[in-house]
Amino acid sequence: MPVHNGSLWLKECLASVSQQTYSGKIELSVYDDASTDDSRKLIEKWARLCDDPRISLIISGHEGLPYGVGYAKNQAIAQSSGEFLCFLDSDDVMHEDRIVRQLEVAVVFHRAIVGCKFHREPQGSTARFTQWANTLTQDQLYTQVYLSHGPTVIMPTWFCHRDVITSLGGFDERGKGTPEDLLLFYKHLENGGEVIKVDLDLLMYRYHPQAETFSIAENTIWTARVEFLEKQVLNKLKSFSIWNAGKQGRKFYRSLSPYNKKKVLMFCDVDIKKIEQKKFYIDESSKEVPRPKIPIVHFTEVRPPVIICVKMNLSGNFEQNLKSLRLKEGRDYLHFN
Repeated sequence: MPVHNGSLWLKECLASVSQQTYSGKIELSVYDDASTDDSRKLIEKWARLCDDPRISLIISGHEGLPYGVGYAKNQAIAQSSGEFLCFLDSDDVMHEDRIVRQLEVAVVFHRAIVGCKFHREPQGSTARFTQWANTLTQDQLYTQVYLSHGPTVIMPTWFCHRDVITSLGGFDERGKGTPEDLLLFYKHLENGGEVIKVDLDLLMYRYHPQAETFSIAENTIWTARVEFLEKQVLNKLKSFSIWNAGKQGRKFYRSLSPYNKKKVLMFCDVDIKKIEQKKFYIDESSKEVPRPKIPIVHFTEVRPPVIICVKMNLSGNFEQNLKSLRLKEGRDYLHFN
C-alpha cells in the first residue's frame, strides 16, 4: 500500500484488511510517500488496536517532497516478504473475500496479473469506463490493451506472485505524471506475461479529484499507447487501414513512425462529405514530394487489418456497422480509441 495524504479514507481501507476471510498470514506493507497529514499515525494506531494474529504491519517512509506512486510501490514491495502481492490504494476498500478469491487463481497462474471486477464510489462515477473494464472477455484483456482507458486489468485490483513485478524491475519511478501501472503492464505483456480477471466484484474503487490518475497528461498516455501498438502489432504488418478519417484518425496517423505511415492503405468513414468530396487525406506535415495521399473509403470497402479510432458505446451506429462486416477482433481489427 503506497500512501500519500490518505487520512480521509484510511479507516475504511484498513478495516477491509482486517475483515478478510483469508485465514493465512497477511503482511500489510506500507510506504508513506511524504504525507503531510496524519496518515502514518492512523496506520500505526490501527496496527496497535488490531488484535488479529494473522496480520502484521511493516511501515516506512520519508518526509519532504513526495517521490511518486511508482517509488512508493517499489519500496513497499522491497520491504515485504510475502510470496504473493495484493495491491491496495489507501482510498480503496476490499471485499472481504478478495484475497481468497484472487489467491486461488494466482497460485495456479504464477505468471499472471490477476484482477477482478470493481464498483466506483460515488456510485455512477466513470460509468463508461467501469462498464468497459467489468465486461471485458478473457480474449479482450489482450486485444483491448491499446485503448485510452489504461490496463485492461486495472491497477487497484492487481494481485500476483511477487516475481511478476520484481522480474520486470518494478514500477517506473519518474514520479508525478508518469503512468507507472500502464508502463509496467505493457512490459509484462511484452515479456509473455498473462492477464486474468476474477469474475467477481471484489473492490470499491474510489473516484475523487485528488487521485493520482488526474496528474497524468492525456498526451503522455497517447504516446505510450502508440509506441506499444507499433511495437506489438504494426511493425509486423505489411499494411493496415485506419477507421476514422476525422480528427482522431488523422491524429493517430500523424503519431505513427515514418515506417508505419507508409503502410497505411486507406482511411474509412461513414461521412459522405469526407468520402465523396475530399476523397483523400493528404499528409501536410510530410516533407516528401509529392506528399502522401491516402484514399478515404466507405467503411464497407475497408481492407483489414483495421486500427479503429472511434470511441465505443457512444451515440451513432458504429457498433452495428462494425458487426455487419463480420470481422474478428484481434485478427482483423483492433480498437485504439
